[in-house]
Amino acid sequence: MMLPDIAPISTWYNGLAAPLIIAGPCSAESEQQVMHTATALARDGRTKVFRAGVWKPRTRPGRFEGMGCQALRWLQRVKCETGLLTITEVAIPEHVRQAVEHGVDMVWVGARTVANPFSMDMLSVELAQADIPVLVKNPLMPDLDLWMGAIERLARMGVRKLAAVHRGFYPYAQAHMRNVPKWEVPIDLRSRMPQLPIIGDPSHIAGRAELVHEVAQHALNLSFDGLMVEVHPEPPHALSDAQQQLTPEAFGLLLEHLVFPVPSSSDRLYMGAIEQTRAAIDSIDMQVLELLSNRMRLVEQIARCKRDSNVTVVQQQRWQRIRESRTAQGLGLGLSAEYITSLLELVHKESIKRQAEIIRGEAPRNGD
Repeated sequence: MMLPDIAPISTWYNGLAAPLIIAGPCSAESEQQVMHTATALARDGRTKVFRAGVWKPRTRPGRFEGMGCQALRWLQRVKCETGLLTITEVAIPEHVRQAVEHGVDMVWVGARTVANPFSMDMLSVELAQADIPVLVKNPLMPDLDLWMGAIERLARMGVRKLAAVHRGFYPYAQAHMRNVPKWEVPIDLRSRMPQLPIIGDPSHIAGRAELVHEVAQHALNLSFDGLMVEVHPEPPHALSDAQQQLTPEAFGLLLEHLVFPVPSSSDRLYMGAIEQTRAAIDSIDMQVLELLSNRMRLVEQIARCKRDSNVTVVQQQRWQRIRESRTAQGLGLGLSAEYITSLLELVHKESIKRQAEIIRGEAPRNGD
C-alpha cells in the first residue's frame, strides 16, 4: 500500500522541524517529577515535545503501571506553563479519548499494541477522529510487514500525521544492549515508505544511559527525522526503566555532543547507496559477535561436563560432523568452501582452547 499524503513533521504544529527532539520521563510518576523535568527541558530550549507514559503496560502484573488519568492533568500543566507540546502512549480507544480530552498533542502506539492487528483496527478509528500526530513504534520482533501493517491501518483510516519510531527488537539471548537495533529494518522501512518520518528511540535500544549517545548518533547518521529520549530528574529512583534514563543535565550534554547532519538530496542518495548498507553490515556484525559470545558460553558448559566425566577435550567425530554440516549449509548460502573452513577452524580453535582452560581448572577470563 502506498501511503497517501503523509504530512511532514514541519506541518504538524508551528515551530516543529526535523530533527524533532522528544524527551521526558519513561513514566509520569508525580506532578513534581513531571514539572521538574519539563521545566528543565523547556529552559534548555532544544526539546519541542515532552513525553511521559501515563498508562504503563508491563510484561508482568504487580509492577508500577502508571498513574492514569490524573497524570494527564500534569501534562496539561506542562503544556500551559512551559509551552512544550505533549505526547503519551495509548493502547485502547479509551486512552485516545482521555488524551484528547486533556489536550495531549500527540500519541505513540507501543510495541506490544502494534503487534496486535485487532488493537490497531480499533485504535485507527479513534485516532482518525482525533486528528493528532501518531507515532508508531516497531513491534517487539523484527517483522517489517507487521510494523508496516500497523502504519497502513492508520493511513487507511485517514491518519496523515504519521511517523515510525525505531526502538529496537527484543533479543533472543542476552545482548550488549537492551534491544537489538537491527538497523537494516528501519532502513528497509524507509526504502518502502520514503515519505514516512522515522524517529529514533535510543533509550529503549541502549537500555543503559551510557550507551544512549552511541545509538542516538547512529540514528542521526542514518538521516532519522528525530529522537525520543527518556529523561528523569533522579534516574536511580525511577519507577520504570531506571537504567536507561538521563538526568536533564546529562541530556543537555548529550545534545551538545551529538552531530546533527543536514542532508541534501544528493546526501540522501549517497546514504541510500553506501551508508545505509554499512549500517546493515554493522547491525549484522553486532549480532554475529553476540551469537559467538553465546556459543562460547555453551562451549564452557560442555567443558565442565567433560571435566566432571573425565572425557577428552577433542571429540573428533563431533568435529567432523560440524565441518561437513556447516560447510554444506554455507555452500547453500553462497559462501565459498575456503571461507567456511577458515571460519570454522578459527571458532573451533578458540573453543578447544577455552575448554582446555576449564578442564585445567583455570579461572574464567574477564567477561566470562
